[in-house]
Amino acid sequence: MITYLVGGAVRDKLLKIPVKDRDWVVVGSSVEEMLSKGFKQVGKDFPVFLHPNSKEEYALARTERKTAKGYHGFEFKTDKNVSLEQDLERRDLTINAIAETLDGELIDPFNGKKDLSEGLLRHVSSAFAEDPVRILRIARFAARYHRWGFRVAHSTNKLMRTMVIESEVDHLVPERVWAETEKAMAEEYPYRFFQVLYACGALKVLFPELHTVYEASATKPLHQANQSPSDSIFATLDLISNIETKAHFRFTLFILTLIVKHDVQDTIISQLNQRWKWQNEYKTLIKSCYRHYATVRDIDLNNASELVSFFYQTDAFRNAKHFDNLIYCCNLFAQIQNITSDKVNLELAKKTVAQKTNRLLELKDQCVQIGAKDVFDENMPTPKLEGKALGDAIKQKRINFLQSYLD
Repeated sequence: MITYLVGGAVRDKLLKIPVKDRDWVVVGSSVEEMLSKGFKQVGKDFPVFLHPNSKEEYALARTERKTAKGYHGFEFKTDKNVSLEQDLERRDLTINAIAETLDGELIDPFNGKKDLSEGLLRHVSSAFAEDPVRILRIARFAARYHRWGFRVAHSTNKLMRTMVIESEVDHLVPERVWAETEKAMAEEYPYRFFQVLYACGALKVLFPELHTVYEASATKPLHQANQSPSDSIFATLDLISNIETKAHFRFTLFILTLIVKHDVQDTIISQLNQRWKWQNEYKTLIKSCYRHYATVRDIDLNNASELVSFFYQTDAFRNAKHFDNLIYCCNLFAQIQNITSDKVNLELAKKTVAQKTNRLLELKDQCVQIGAKDVFDENMPTPKLEGKALGDAIKQKRINFLQSYLD
């Protein structure tokens, strides 16, 4: 058996960026031999093993054959006669089809190193068209490597358009679409993910609401995968990404922009959630931000009654983490409406968001100090308050306490 380092580890090593995970391909071996050497099999569709010591993934070299629509419709073949080049040929992009021997020698049958140097995302072979997930992956790579000027090769974009026309994209399952989208939202330039999908026609199929808003908002709609975002929702997402790095905050702000700035019905929240099965944290945060963003923007930080009422409306005392995220996103959304991508403005916006967010959290924390015991102390030895009467008394006590703090 011969072992090679493959895929992303080789690609990122050549780009001189940190390698997160190392994957290996094994040529000339079998399931029985791998198990006899202490490897633990984990792959269901094809033989993938964990190294007994490093726990890194080792996969037997394989070929694949398309048997049905969608990304599940494949038949895999693994045996000792499958060569390294056959294994590399089934991969999506040339930059992911480079292998390295244990001695550091590169094996690059599809000129992936050349495409790396030229910043091209190019498919390895026509087999690319057999798996619609690859459209999402290439869009995500565009979002990740835009810093280095990576662009989709014209021939690859043409192939992707053909895949859309032939309805391959229609067979993507919601969970996989959302998984790739969420990963893309965490990349440095997430707008490129949607831009590439738009250029090949997949955005209209996968995110029809975004497609409609983009065509209505862009000064000049993009029909190429590598143009600048122009004045559009893509440009807004780029701005959001310059301020915030977390995927769920970015996505929340992006959807808020669609609803508020581009006058999209707030039913888009439920529509997108139903289609792509978001995690609850996305749905809850987006809905809360839409409901309360104007209140957070206009709230009087010196009015104890208004502040305490807002804390109760947002369940700030019982769900502190959600409240923290809500306040931060609402404050950030207010800033995004009025700034440009100028670095000075971005830094000022970050500072303003931090100041107002911290102040609201500080005032909320002051109120948390007041509870039932404080009300009981005042009413003793009279009968203890219960139910709504007790709740109203605690709320009033918090208002009085907070007003004294503010004064």
